[in-house]
Amino acid sequence: MASFLENIPPVTRNLLYVNVIMFVATLINPAFMQGTFAMAFPLATDFRWWQPVTHMFMHDGFFHIFFNMYTLVMFGMVVERVLGTKKFLILYAITGFGAVALHTGVEFIQVHELLKQYPGTNPQYIYNSIPHVLGASGAVYGVLVAFAMLYPQARMTLLFPPVTLDAKWMVIIFIGIELLTGITGTRMGVAHFAHLGGALFGWLTIYIWKKQGKLYRRY
Repeated sequence: MASFLENIPPVTRNLLYVNVIMFVATLINPAFMQGTFAMAFPLATDFRWWQPVTHMFMHDGFFHIFFNMYTLVMFGMVVERVLGTKKFLILYAITGFGAVALHTGVEFIQVHELLKQYPGTNPQYIYNSIPHVLGASGAVYGVLVAFAMLYPQARMTLLFPPVTLDAKWMVIIFIGIELLTGITGTRMGVAHFAHLGGALFGWLTIYIWKKQGKLYRRY
């Protein structure tokens, strides 16, 4: 196990460590950890300035963190080795912030519509009732998109159902499902637009670096 961890590039490995530490702390005191470090709606009374960063390291269950960290390690290792440590960290930060930015933007639109429908409602009540957002999924989607752009022909196989496709098609299907479920409101409790935000900013970052000729440049 130690040798496996040592073979993981430094940013991916340290992201794994931080997420696991935060998860263990959440198991010990879930109310404090989620109330303090998960992302509240920006106009809610329990919003804190650090939450746009810390929410990326929070998870609310074993399978939530397991699948996020499994995906991060499997694809982050490859992407970090291609881009280099510093650029991979930049990519991860951009996709994480892009994810929460799109998610929050959609929340603002939804709140605006609610206030139009119920004009007598106290806005603060609505702000405070919006669930906190937590998880590395948005940034992980960005890493997955980056992998698909770097290796579009790489073969990927789902655990269930056991379907094998080229990486580019697998990621396109994932994004299509997220878009459909986000628009229709199915699978409540999942931050679909955060996933889409991470994917979008992952694609934009790699696309811009390619256009500028900086994709494989180490700095």
